[in-house]
Amino acid sequence: MKKSSFNVSRRVFLSQSSKATFALGLGSSVIGSAFLSACGGGASEEEKIALSTGFDQNQLPYDYNALEPHIDAMTMEIHHTKHAAGYAKNLAEAAAEEGVDVSKPLEDVLMNISKYSTKMRNNAGGHYNHELFWKTMGPDAGGKPEGDLAAAIDAEFGSFDEFVKKFEDAGKTRFGSGWAWLVVGNDQKLAVGSTPNQDNPLMDVSDFKGTPLLGIDVWEHAYYLKYMNDRGGYIGNWWNVINWKAVSERYAALT
Repeated sequence: MKKSSFNVSRRVFLSQSSKATFALGLGSSVIGSAFLSACGGGASEEEKIALSTGFDQNQLPYDYNALEPHIDAMTMEIHHTKHAAGYAKNLAEAAAEEGVDVSKPLEDVLMNISKYSTKMRNNAGGHYNHELFWKTMGPDAGGKPEGDLAAAIDAEFGSFDEFVKKFEDAGKTRFGSGWAWLVVGNDQKLAVGSTPNQDNPLMDVSDFKGTPLLGIDVWEHAYYLKYMNDRGGYIGNWWNVINWKAVSERYAALT
């Protein structure tokens, strides 16, 4: 279960560095994408590429047990290796079947998802949502955001506590399965909302639109082993594992 070699392995570090170099090499073809063109005007080309999501599943940047006691190791392992891995596998199949250029950001597909199949919608959304979910959590995290993101939250919601309340309400009241989100809208303002199933606010079919900064999975598989039917308890404890540094950097690049 434990994957500590991921954190310290020179082999993995070199692998990740190679992937980053490859991504930058794609700059001339990728930077013309709809998603990256819509990113913050002040962001560098490298920052824009770093914001984008590929079609392959990444390893977790921490061990399965790193988020305990708030999210247990068994839930994380099953969530990552079964549920999320299934979305990545089915996404690859859908992309091959529908002739999608997988060298471009996945966001380009999501922004035009109405042109694709239900299989693509479900699995592109599932893959994107989970990749963002892992990146915005971490051990020794929690607390509150600082800097520009903190100021934007205060300006839009009145205070961090009011933001938390609105966000938790979005997650707790989402009927059935889905996600709650903090997004940056086209007007550069923050907004909170939710989407059903594996939809997300980037999709052209979504009633709630924006570019996600932060999202919480409220499907039962994300919390049932530990919290059973207590979705509110899961959401309340999730604040302890949010990597606000990563969220703030995302906000800076998008605005």
